Amino acid sequence: MKILLASPRGFCAGVNMAIETLETAIRLYGTPIYVFHEIVHNKHVVDRFVKEGAVFVNTVEEVPEGAVLLFSAHGVAPDVRRVAEARRLQAIDATCPLVTKVHLEAIKYAKQGYRIMLIGHEGHDEVIGTMGQAPDAFTLVETTAEVDALPFGPDDKLAYLTQTTLSVDDASRIISRLKERFPQIVGPPKDDICYATQNRQEAVRLLSDGADVVIVLGSQNSSNSQRLAELARERGIRAHLIDGANEIDPVWFTGDETVVITAGASAPESVVQDCVNWLRQRYAAAVEERTIREEEVYFPLPKELRAAAAAVQLPMA
Repeated sequence: MKILLASPRGFCAGVNMAIETLETAIRLYGTPIYVFHEIVHNKHVVDRFVKEGAVFVNTVEEVPEGAVLLFSAHGVAPDVRRVAEARRLQAIDATCPLVTKVHLEAIKYAKQGYRIMLIGHEGHDEVIGTMGQAPDAFTLVETTAEVDALPFGPDDKLAYLTQTTLSVDDASRIISRLKERFPQIVGPPKDDICYATQNRQEAVRLLSDGADVVIVLGSQNSSNSQRLAELARERGIRAHLIDGANEIDPVWFTGDETVVITAGASAPESVVQDCVNWLRQRYAAAVEERTIREEEVYFPLPKELRAAAAAVQLPMA
């Protein structure tokens, strides 16, 4: 067996920032600390913070008045911030800056009177937060068939935005169809799909050509992890999205396969290495790291947290 270990893989800059934000907040304020939705969509990360005293909530009303509340990497709607303020919560914003970029674009287009087509997945935390920036302006679009059913005409003022964790290919197809139907539609000057999502998809696309099986480390509710597995399957390669080595099924292998291993942007490296070791022990697998792109993006902790840490001279994580 040969393992092709895809690079880049795993944590992106936004996930690193969100995790470091929660770690630092726990060190500064102690526990419990409340987090609005999962800090990132990964079971191992969430379980770890639950053990450390973080409390994940789905509504701001669950948080005791005056407590510390952290907004997750996926971003939140203004209504959530208003409720947090009314409850006198000490809010810390760990929204990924690339999601904030989409929020600012949404606000700009809405103020200019555009109807905004948001390409994304219904119910995803990021989509809910983005549409919440201007609820009356948005129409959610998930497929090209939905584009064909849109009720707008050539005189309507239209714009489009995308969820940051989509399949690049799927988003491109939907955008192309939007432009075909509505030549007047405008979009952001720079692609909304984040660099890490694109890089991980590119690695799977390139490495799966020589592979028999692709293993993606990530949780089922992680959109970018799901897209990696889908991308491999679309290329005719068997792909499995798993949270860890305990979910590997030996029936997937005969022992002489080429296996690509990658991880979604919210999956820790430890689970990748667990899977590599599992295959090494059972099949004497040789490991070859394949680097497709170098990533050097870094996002600093939220300003309010940096200031609080500096005030008490707390070393950064």
